[in-house]
Amino acid sequence: MIHYLLLERVSIGSWEHLAPILIGIVIGVFSISFSKRKLSLEQQQNFFKIFGWFVSLFVIVFHLYFIFFESYDIQKDLPLYLCSFIAVLIPIFTSYRNYLVYEILVFWIIAGTLQGVITPDIAEGFPTFDYFRYWIVHLGLLIIIFYATFVFVMKPKLKSVFKSFLALQVYLILMICINWLLDSNYFYLNEKPKSASLLDYFGEWPIYILIVQLLLLPYFLVIYVPFYLSEKRMKLFRK
Repeated sequence: MIHYLLLERVSIGSWEHLAPILIGIVIGVFSISFSKRKLSLEQQQNFFKIFGWFVSLFVIVFHLYFIFFESYDIQKDLPLYLCSFIAVLIPIFTSYRNYLVYEILVFWIIAGTLQGVITPDIAEGFPTFDYFRYWIVHLGLLIIIFYATFVFVMKPKLKSVFKSFLALQVYLILMICINWLLDSNYFYLNEKPKSASLLDYFGEWPIYILIVQLLLLPYFLVIYVPFYLSEKRMKLFRK
């Protein structure tokens, strides 16, 4: 298992929780605003690629460091939790801006990553390597998806909701297989996270998994509503 210093778990509402969120909001708003006003399309694309590679490489370096210099447990430490999984692969999206990938990620990131920001699951706080990895991954992914939305004007459609949901089922099946092979708990399919989360309100295993599955489509639809209203408003202005 990854070795940590004897520091306390990050608690919700603490400065270790709120400070990086504030910094992330400032960076995100500034990056989007500055890019739209000052950068050419080529410069916007280059920034997008570089930012995607930064998030991905930070995760990769983090895992390589612990593989070579600390203890590493493949049952717990592989980058297979949803946000880490996305972060490792995010350069594929930031390099090519494939619309199908956007359709999938916009709901995964807003639904899952935002949950991770609101209720962080960080074993050790500032200034550990894992603390910085956690916030760079979660806030970085949110900045990337909002950058794509506001700078490149990429927006999901209603059918994107169902594409994203079906893609998540594929990921779910993959994690079930990996958990069975490794006797692990990736995607929290065998046990809820140690920290407080929305899963605490959904009962014990396996009830919370069934409830989340039932809520996913309605949740994705709620996320889609602002995009739908925005598109409807734009159509009215065009008339």
